[in-house]
Amino acid sequence: MLPRTRVPTVNVGKIQVIEMCFNQKFRFLLNMSDVEPFLCYGSFQQQSVLHGSNKFDLPYGVRKGERFFKTALSKLENCHIPEEVEKVPCKRCVVVGNGGILRNKTLGKKIDSYDIVIRMNNAPVIGYEQDVGRKTTFRLCYPESIFSDPVHYDPNTTVVLLAFKPHDVKWLSELLLHKHASTYGFWKKPALRMIYPSMQIRILNPVVLRKVAHEMLHFPIRFPKTKKPTHPTTGLIAIVLALHICNEVHIAGFKYNFTSQNSSLHYYGNETMSLMIENEYHNITAEQRLLGRFVENKTIINLTQD
Repeated sequence: MLPRTRVPTVNVGKIQVIEMCFNQKFRFLLNMSDVEPFLCYGSFQQQSVLHGSNKFDLPYGVRKGERFFKTALSKLENCHIPEEVEKVPCKRCVVVGNGGILRNKTLGKKIDSYDIVIRMNNAPVIGYEQDVGRKTTFRLCYPESIFSDPVHYDPNTTVVLLAFKPHDVKWLSELLLHKHASTYGFWKKPALRMIYPSMQIRILNPVVLRKVAHEMLHFPIRFPKTKKPTHPTTGLIAIVLALHICNEVHIAGFKYNFTSQNSSLHYYGNETMSLMIENEYHNITAEQRLLGRFVENKTIINLTQD
């Protein structure tokens, strides 16, 4: 990670310390310097052609879902990083995973001290503030994992939708049009109402997903018909998004105990590691190796390493 430097400047006879920071080289290593993290209605077609998203089916492209993308994007007022986030000069970010290792770590105050806090799916903060904090800047989710109970609504959170299939974007467009959303094609019943106003919603650029899957995890572009496709976890995608928009990235809650199937999978609920071990949709071992390399070369700092 590139260091921060402090440069003193003189102002009205007094010495002021101005903190200067340097963006990480990560985005350039993956050729992401010109990639907008979120899709925009006005530039959707141009960006799809520029980055080749029009050549890939969902989830790593826009093909087979263009009509729904355009409808949904036309109803979203914003498509950029929120101004209050963008104006922070040296963005210190923490990505809070959902791992059971967060239990009794009392990291809540430390997590809330970061400029940007990124969380995933429907991991709650209410009732768990002491361990995971209460602040949420971005929350990455998909239709099956988005909050539907207004008790979890946070006016300071930007919700980022991950589109893994055309049904996901169709679902969003229907809700934004105030139509009855179809539940066909989902592995779990999605939310039937949107508790977030459209100004708090973004759609993640599939280029980010494609970079994670193909260039970082080296998943094949096409899987054999006899094998189920493997996709990156929401957590790893969130970390890559943080590396793209932040100057300093820390993580917490990304360590799993594979040696005990009965250990806690999440810091909330009663699910155990057996569910993660049986999951064929993700390659957790490959992701843990990748995160290990990130920590080793200090691309990220792991707050729950031990």
